[in-house]
Amino acid sequence: MGVSEISSSHAHILLVLLFALVGVAVGTRHQLGQPSREALSQQEADRVIRLPGQPLVDFRQYAGYVTVNESHGRALFYWFFEATEEPEKKPLLLWLNGEIKDHLQLSAAANLLFVESPVGVGFSYTNTSHDIKELGDTITGHYVPQLAEAIFDNNKNTSKEDYINFKGFMIGNALMDDETDQKGLIDYAWDHAVISDQLYEDLKRECNFSKDNLSDGCNTALSQYFDVYNYIDMYSLYTPMCVDNSSSSSRQLQVIQGTAPRLFSKFEGWHKRPAGYDPCLSTYTEEYMNRQDVQEALHANVTKIPYTWTHCSGDTDGRIPVTATRYTLRKLGLKTIEEWSRWYTNNKQRWFVAVRCCGGDEVMAEAGRGDSGQWTVRWS
Repeated sequence: MGVSEISSSHAHILLVLLFALVGVAVGTRHQLGQPSREALSQQEADRVIRLPGQPLVDFRQYAGYVTVNESHGRALFYWFFEATEEPEKKPLLLWLNGEIKDHLQLSAAANLLFVESPVGVGFSYTNTSHDIKELGDTITGHYVPQLAEAIFDNNKNTSKEDYINFKGFMIGNALMDDETDQKGLIDYAWDHAVISDQLYEDLKRECNFSKDNLSDGCNTALSQYFDVYNYIDMYSLYTPMCVDNSSSSSRQLQVIQGTAPRLFSKFEGWHKRPAGYDPCLSTYTEEYMNRQDVQEALHANVTKIPYTWTHCSGDTDGRIPVTATRYTLRKLGLKTIEEWSRWYTNNKQRWFVAVRCCGGDEVMAEAGRGDSGQWTVRWS
């Protein structure tokens, strides 16, 4: 089964989940009619009453599982936050990957629904195996547009009660096209002085990313390319290493196996990265999400599988770099609706019209603090 088939199926799974969770978003507000007693009971069972370490809050939050395929034992984990102000009047924002930095403004502007997807990511699980093992954050470049298409198509033949007032979607750092993604990886690494001029010339001479099979010379050059990332975090080039007592700068973390460009995935360097960020943010998150009291509060890990929950991480992202995104957009040949321009908020220039990042999936860096909520509200 290919990527397009997997992502199309995943889009329909997410559509089922979205319909199921709309009731959580508005069930207590009666916007879709009187919910059943069973639905209200399930909703209350998923309510997060007290999260360890979290201060008292004045908004409701829910977490738990929605079964999307009972025969295969597949369930997706979700975490839903009502908007802090007038949630019944606010839109629903489905967030599938990455961290929101400016959460205070965003939580006031929308009801937030986080879903760990696809099955096998985070607390989402399946009781059956599959022959495709490399699915992760970058595949959103396929299943998010396909989810939008599925909603659009279903809206054509649905009742008023089930109609989804869909406004649009955003994707960031997504795998979209193998050829342009792979070329962008190499050009970005050279442009940011990650690889030498000689290695860059070798890669350009030996590798033809429009073909399925690589030459021996290209394989050799790619091995040297990945060797460089033994010392640099591909997902965030300029962040420091974690050197606390529980880890060291040489510690290697297994990457959640994102969908690698097919020609790169055989290289070991693709599937690992140095520890890093803040400088130990991933360690803190990993330890917290693996606490039993936290998992119980979130109604998570109901299978009691002893796996480790890890935090995964872009204009400093070498994995899906902005260079590759530009190549892909150019290849799509779409009509430009609004030209590139400088971005201003409160009469202050905000550089390039883009989401500022501090790594692959951490949306909104410190430099952009205070702007992400405005940006999202304007977009919605």
